[in-house]
Amino acid sequence: MNASSTALLNTSLPDSIPVRRGKVRDVYDLGDRLLMVSTDRISAFDWILPSGIPDKGRVLTQISAYWFEVLPVRHHLLSLSLDDANLPAEVDRTPLEGRSMVVRKCEVVPIECVVRGYLEGSGWREYQQTGEVCGIALPAGLRQCDQLPEPIFTPATKEEEGHDVNISFARMCEIIGSELANELREKSLDIYRRGAELARERGILIADTKFEWGLAGDELILIDEVLTPDSSRFWPADRYSPGQAQPSYDKQFVREHLSATDWDKNSPPPALPRDIIDKTRAKYIEAYERLTGREFAWR
Repeated sequence: MNASSTALLNTSLPDSIPVRRGKVRDVYDLGDRLLMVSTDRISAFDWILPSGIPDKGRVLTQISAYWFEVLPVRHHLLSLSLDDANLPAEVDRTPLEGRSMVVRKCEVVPIECVVRGYLEGSGWREYQQTGEVCGIALPAGLRQCDQLPEPIFTPATKEEEGHDVNISFARMCEIIGSELANELREKSLDIYRRGAELARERGILIADTKFEWGLAGDELILIDEVLTPDSSRFWPADRYSPGQAQPSYDKQFVREHLSATDWDKNSPPPALPRDIIDKTRAKYIEAYERLTGREFAWR
């Protein structure tokens, strides 16, 4: 699958199957279940780029599947086998292999459950201005990328376009109710702590992450992708040096390349050169293999 296939799978399934397309994932409605397909699309600066990253979708799917396997949490994953999707016989399954999850349907909770263990990104910018992050007061004198005394829960609204908007926990309670908000905070912090501890043993620091949750009847379940380089900041532990931005396992090469061009970020972005595509692909695969201890099967 070449890097230019950013519209990956747009015609692989019949038009009669309803589909919702996000920046990276295509979600097909199978009636009583969903088929979630992670494509090779990559976004930066709120644009989907005209170049994809080969196998990126497979990496994201396999990392999420790993976490669903090892973390003690109820989740939406039913199967990684396309046999359980009951797809029409004429569908070519080859491009779908390794990047697809058959999942439970649920009512999505309209909150991004963000957990931060280190001070970076929008949290770092807010801290510099106010000494707080989403209404949570932090110790004075923290540096960029410093580890926080304890992980903090900093929710955000789910926005269809553009960046999610940070909100206070009190505002979250107003939106979804105090009981559900407290349960989401407790579960999100617990899953982050468990995941971050395991990742640290494998040489990866998970600086922060965002979880999505859904309600299947009265049951709260973890959904979408989990602790991946797209939903989290993954840093190599052996290169960690607070007080500055850290090297990462995500879109670092893409962002740096685009920032060095004359692209104005307001018009359609340029295609990526082959070396940037290859370096980015290698970083995603390295993250998977270091984290799981498993060889990536689609080399």
